[in-house]
Amino acid sequence: MSWSLIFFFNSILLGVGLAMDAFSVSVANGLAEPRMRGRKRVIIAGTFAFFQCAMPLIGWVCVHYVAERFEAFQAAVPWIALILLLFIGGKMLIESIMELRRKLGSDEDDSAAAKVVRLSGMALLVQGIATSIDALSVGFAISGYHAVQALVCALIIAVVTYFISYAGLHIGKKLGEKLAGKAGILGGCILIFIGIEIFIRGVL
Repeated sequence: MSWSLIFFFNSILLGVGLAMDAFSVSVANGLAEPRMRGRKRVIIAGTFAFFQCAMPLIGWVCVHYVAERFEAFQAAVPWIALILLLFIGGKMLIESIMELRRKLGSDEDDSAAAKVVRLSGMALLVQGIATSIDALSVGFAISGYHAVQALVCALIIAVVTYFISYAGLHIGKKLGEKLAGKAGILGGCILIFIGIEIFIRGVL
């Protein structure tokens, strides 16, 4: 494909489509941690953007150099995403329920409970992989691009993902402030639902 407005438009559309899972997970993170600082929101959105940039490039390389093995790996992608998001979502759900039960047995208010469930660096890494692993298949979609075009396309996807993820964190934060201690439960359920949705979409 040559450089054109269609190339950039298609790249933006790819970014929007791929960022939807990251957006949903960002909302869940914002719900679980309504007092999240701006710096942490930047790091989370940046992590999602990085993985959404890296995965299509890895897919592009696999299509061009290890196509047969890549096709075999594709069958495992929905299972990997399901397991990772079920693990993180389940952990968030259990921690939030335990904290809510502890709060109900004490005189603490909802704002105190809202502080407890925080996203760790390892959990963020797992989320980044889980929400972007299906973007490996974009390597097929952009296999006709030369290397520079594939890189530019991936960077555009990253920028789109960053802003959409940051918006999701902001929305989740605002909702989390209203839901207080119960927000982590909703966030965990959202992550589990996303994992199931990615799995169903991948196997159908």
